[in-house]
Amino acid sequence: MQLRIGIDFTSASRERAGIGRYARELVRALSRLDHANQYVLFVPRDAHADLLQFDWSPNFSIVRAPLTERYLAALWQRARIPLPIEAFIGAVDVFYSPDFLLPPTRARRKLVTVHDLSYVRVPECFPAPLLNYLNRAVPPSVARADLVLADAASTQRDLVDVYRVPLEKIRVLYSGVDPRFRPDVSDDARARVRALTRGKPYLLSVSTIQPRKNYARLIEAFARIANSESQIANSQFLIRDLQLIIAGGRGWMYEEIFQTVERLNLRERVIFPEFFADDDLPALYAGATLFVYPSLYEGFGLGIAEAMACGAPVVCSNASSLPEVAGDAALYFDPRDIDAMADAIQRALADEALRADMRAKGFAQVKQFMWEKAARELRQYLEG
Repeated sequence: MQLRIGIDFTSASRERAGIGRYARELVRALSRLDHANQYVLFVPRDAHADLLQFDWSPNFSIVRAPLTERYLAALWQRARIPLPIEAFIGAVDVFYSPDFLLPPTRARRKLVTVHDLSYVRVPECFPAPLLNYLNRAVPPSVARADLVLADAASTQRDLVDVYRVPLEKIRVLYSGVDPRFRPDVSDDARARVRALTRGKPYLLSVSTIQPRKNYARLIEAFARIANSESQIANSQFLIRDLQLIIAGGRGWMYEEIFQTVERLNLRERVIFPEFFADDDLPALYAGATLFVYPSLYEGFGLGIAEAMACGAPVVCSNASSLPEVAGDAALYFDPRDIDAMADAIQRALADEALRADMRAKGFAQVKQFMWEKAARELRQYLEG
């Protein structure tokens, strides 16, 4: 039986990174896969047109609401006015939200993705208004959903522990890696990366700049090795040539991160690209000596999977989902221990054979994360 399925595509139409990127990749893979059911993608009035451009299957349509994202959030999540989303998109059999919150809906089946419970596990990393909003809005959505999707088993466990969600109501749906993330990148993209890095070796981290990403401690760890005279194994570069590139938009509460750079006098060696084209991101990963991910908590950690797909050896935090994603391909450290972080980075820098082994294991590990696989599983969950 053909179903009419509604999807809240708000984050996909408004956010270029993070959950927005997750939602776009997943639903676009679903469009390539499912040509039987009818899909209605709901977006707010202020959706970015360029983020909606895709060769959608004919059974996918986009409905733009007459209200902005902010107004809709105030209407549904703050004032809790029960105007059903069907008022905008018409009747649906199933409704799915890939971004924590379910709007009011009359659909007979409701699904929601909860990416992580970082606002519960590391509340100090959130501004008070956002923290209060999430604590108030997420639990009712989880309670109303017939099925909750989690990015990893660690989030599944958190949902059981924190919200007492029955285990049988939760399914793990891993993210995927776009095929464009691979080691063989264009010469033009490599040239643009060389211009950014001045042709010097670099450690790379990719994520929104906010406290949960733990960049202040990473900068401290980098400072402890940055002035060493030791040589990178079998390389003409000295450690003193090494740079740290943190690529990501500014989120919130990031002042300490930039203050740490200033305090340690690392302005010339810690680079925050103001803009880096998304199409060049594979080249940035592929050129990194190491990809370092120090996060205090992650629902998945897509940057790790993308880095492995591009051949970058990964050194990362042992928190939450990250060991689940990186498997035996990474070196791990306690994200709150700066010495342990610096030691893990130094160990990988000093051993080229180790980096080669990490790279090979990363290619094998990342094969389990495919958007087509995620879309097939999502279709099964939507169809019940």
